[in-house]
Amino acid sequence: MYSNPPIHGASIMAVILRDRNLFNEWTLELKAMADHIISMRKQLFEALSARGTPGDWSHIIKQIGMFTFTGLNSAQVSFMTKEYHVYMTSDGRISMAGLSSKTVPHLADSIHAAVTKHV
Repeated sequence: MYSNPPIHGASIMAVILRDRNLFNEWTLELKAMADHIISMRKQLFEALSARGTPGDWSHIIKQIGMFTFTGLNSAQVSFMTKEYHVYMTSDGRISMAGLSSKTVPHLADSIHAAVTKHV
């Protein structure tokens, strides 16, 4: 089976790319989102370091993109979901775009607890 994505996304981008003002606005928004993700990576890394969370968490700031592979195993992820209501894929991949400065401390607490209780 093969599926194609809907055309409306491509149609929207065609309009944006043809209009200089829309393109400039899109570029600024894209940069703001990229900066946000970089900031969330840094804040999470610093929060884990401040808590003394066992392990080397530098991979969080070395990775790029919307998602981060945390290195957590399925038992740790399950613990975080049950005890802290933190949701991610069972292989430990989490969306950095969904974080905020207010939610990073909770995530860091849950990772710290998962790592120290379910090593």
